Amino acid sequence: MAHRQMTRLEAVAKMSLQVARRCVSSYGCVTSRKDFTQPQLIACLVLRAVSKNDYRGVCELLTLSPTLRRALGLEKVPHWTTLQKFMAKSHVPQIIDAMIGQVIAEVGWTDRPTPVAVDSTGLQNGLASLHYQTRRFGGVKTARKSVKVSVAVLCGVLLPAALVVDLGASPDMKQMPALMAQIEATSTPSWLLADAGYDAEWVHERCREQWNAESAIRAIPRTRDGTIKTRWRALMRELPAVYGLRWHAESFFSGMKRTTLATLSSRTERTLLTEAAMKVLAYAIRR
Repeated sequence: MAHRQMTRLEAVAKMSLQVARRCVSSYGCVTSRKDFTQPQLIACLVLRAVSKNDYRGVCELLTLSPTLRRALGLEKVPHWTTLQKFMAKSHVPQIIDAMIGQVIAEVGWTDRPTPVAVDSTGLQNGLASLHYQTRRFGGVKTARKSVKVSVAVLCGVLLPAALVVDLGASPDMKQMPALMAQIEATSTPSWLLADAGYDAEWVHERCREQWNAESAIRAIPRTRDGTIKTRWRALMRELPAVYGLRWHAESFFSGMKRTTLATLSSRTERTLLTEAAMKVLAYAIRR
């Protein structure tokens, strides 16, 4: 009898559970009822993102699919409120960061010198368009319901080397220090590629003098005569051919939104940020 080929969702569920088990303990406290492990719940949330479901929807999917339950090691299906409450826990974002690092390690890309492209995108809360929300509620309330996702993408494999999520719109440089700290911890960049939103001398200095890597960031003249006087930014008048790889970051966001949708369903600030980060993790695992 021929073996049945594993579906994409089964593969995502199996890998999510495997990665999560290496990043988080089975139970969060000694008084846990032990109905479900933390890795199982994380894997259910990844599956929710990839299948474009809400909490009820992914539970119904698990109820109807014995193969998915086996892939997750589930003897029974969690209630949808169990997943909702777990998503709101304060330590889940740290688990997501650890799992992203583990995904890179799984594919053997931690120590391989690779160009890294940095960019950001926005995810909005609800299905109503941003234009409608702005006209109906005004810019302030709209900004509170949007999440900015900043990612450093390993060019070629299109995996996230770093992730920072923040509420509302803000200058790209606000997230850059945290992004660069994560890049150092998870990968070995050979180039740092970014658009003009990340134009700053200190970024070049950290990249070239501390990482011993190259940098290519489109520079914006800030003097009256249009000259660039700082050491490294002055070299950015003509960008190298490798700068063309910066589109890999845009490709990552495009694939992530097609795979997990560009909207968020959470209501609280904490879960909005966690849901956005979960989309990045889910797309990385699906790749």
